[in-house]
Amino acid sequence: MRAMQLDRANEPLRLVERPLPQPRRFDLLIEVAACGVCRTDLHVVDGDIHGALPIVPGHEIVGHVVARGSDAADFAIGDRVGVPWLGWTCGECDYCRSGRENLCDKPLFTGFSRDGGYATHVIADSRYCLRIPERFSDVEATPFLCAGLIGYRAYKLAGGQRLGFYGFGAAAHLLTQLAVWQGREVFAFTRPRDLAGQAFAQSLGCSWAGGSDERPPERLDAAIIFAPVGSLVPIALQAVRKGGRVVCAGIHMSDIPSFPYADLWEERSILSVANLTREDGREFMALLADAPLHAQTTVYPLSEANSALDALRQGQIEGAAVLVP
Repeated sequence: MRAMQLDRANEPLRLVERPLPQPRRFDLLIEVAACGVCRTDLHVVDGDIHGALPIVPGHEIVGHVVARGSDAADFAIGDRVGVPWLGWTCGECDYCRSGRENLCDKPLFTGFSRDGGYATHVIADSRYCLRIPERFSDVEATPFLCAGLIGYRAYKLAGGQRLGFYGFGAAAHLLTQLAVWQGREVFAFTRPRDLAGQAFAQSLGCSWAGGSDERPPERLDAAIIFAPVGSLVPIALQAVRKGGRVVCAGIHMSDIPSFPYADLWEERSILSVANLTREDGREFMALLADAPLHAQTTVYPLSEANSALDALRQGQIEGAAVLVP
């Protein structure tokens, strides 16, 4: 197998060759058809979050089962599967036992604490893999496995009818389509003066689009911050109405500056989203069977993973970038 491996943070990924791994017990050996390039991958590569190295990034994986372990009964050889960020949980800690496995004390995460999908093949625990609606191609399905899933968890927690999305990338472009389909109103906040991004947001049905330095024309019920920019938190608080909620959807964010208590008062709240549960995954995939979502993608060969990461870093990707072996 071939893989793009991260040896040290803040260095380019390196193309390596390895023997094919052998699946054990609940494992699947999956031939990768496509793997999305997520902002979390960028945080891993840039050293914003720290795990054991070397590692093969990538956790928006779509592929086909080519071998399985003795206890991997949920999937057959040849089945198409999706592999998300949550790769394994202990099942024993208080969080796992109370239905909050996304907060497990001893988790494994795909592309962070176990090798991921920037490769021709990957090992994944069958119990954490997902079935993807057939109507989506391999490439189009990849961003649903993190941008969609984590975005969906944030979307559920946000609630409300009038929503603001700060940072209009892979997650926001999917969740906008879901919200519009469900009859909600979306206000998009891009980088200041990003007229192309604002036009893209409005083409997907947003009621208004502007820069993150602008106030929306109406107070929001809730705001979701997808951009890893802590200074957006007090800005979003000022944009939500009384009782409104600001949801921070990223795994990493720059420091949140101090702000007046008056901005939080009147029962406004701030919360973060951590990872996902398998139930989130199954629920979202069932929703995708009916929701008219379309993922806009830019495809790169696996060997050009560094170029895809650079484009994401520079804000040059409209929708999602996807690697194909």
